[in-house]
This record gives sequence, structure tokens and C-alpha cells, in this order.
Amino acid sequence: MKIYPEKSKLDCIFGRRSIRLYTDRGVDEQCIQTLLQAGMAAPSARACDPWRFLVLTQRNLIDSLSELLPYGKMLKVAPLAFVVCGDITKANSQSLSYLLQDCAAATENILIAAHTLGLGGVWLGVHPNEDRISGIRKLFKLPEEIIPVNAISIGYPAEVKEPRTRYKAEYVHCNGW
Repeated sequence: MKIYPEKSKLDCIFGRRSIRLYTDRGVDEQCIQTLLQAGMAAPSARACDPWRFLVLTQRNLIDSLSELLPYGKMLKVAPLAFVVCGDITKANSQSLSYLLQDCAAATENILIAAHTLGLGGVWLGVHPNEDRISGIRKLFKLPEEIIPVNAISIGYPAEVKEPRTRYKAEYVHCNGW
């Protein structure tokens, strides 16, 4: 059942889907900068902005990242990847919880912006898996205070997915449980 209007102003949300197949077209620097600006436009607890972004455009580095992430095989064909990290020393109250929330908001902004720009992407979990965290730390020589939270595979879609929502009325509770 569709609950959103066709050709809605919210197509950027309902049309954003996980895209795992990409064309061989590269992503230009202007698009990369726009995606980063979108990420940094996210809300952040007390405007601490603890997010940090590792931008990967070199094939060997993106391939190495794919080897660290068990569900990241689409990275092998992606022309671009981000590793979204957080600086724990900059997070509100130096709280891991706030850092994770802020980085998650930035990640969703990037994914929505990517869809709006005609790109596709996939959110790949890193935190709290220690093997993934330590692998990324080692591969990219991250400073101790920088915590890798997730990775994003990005490229021009070689697949089309219909807009959708996963709305379930039974998940909604008004004015109490």
C-alpha cells in the first residue's frame, strides 16, 4: 500500500533506495563536494559537528575497503566511497552516543543528496564491529580519537528501484504506548 503521493516533494526520501550496481561513470569533484556539504548540513548535538569524512576515489583503496566489509562487495564496482568517522574529542560531552547519532544524520543526508543528484549509494555498517573498526583504522592510519562509524558506496545507478515506504501503522503509538 502506497501512503505517499505520486511525484511528491518527498521523492528524495521515498525514492532513495540502496543501489548496489553502478555504471563505470566517475563522480566529479563538484558532486563530491556537494555530498560532503549535504553531510555537514546535518543536525549535530550542540552543533559540535564531530563528523569527519574519508573520501576514497582510488580504485585500490576502495577495493581494500570492500575486503574489510563483509557486505561491501558492491564497492568493487563503485567509483566513490566515503568512510564516515567521528572525532570523539569533538563530540558533545565526548559521548560516543552523540557521535554516532551525529554521524548517522550526516550519512542519511549524504544518501538523500546522492539520490537527488542522480547517484545511488549503500550505507555499510562499521561500528560497533571491532574487526571492521580496527581494519579501517589500520588501512587508513586513523588517529586514535577518530572512530569509523560506517562507509558509503556511491556511483551512478546501473539498476532502477521503485520508490517505497516501509511504513507500518502498528509501529506507531500516539500519546503513550
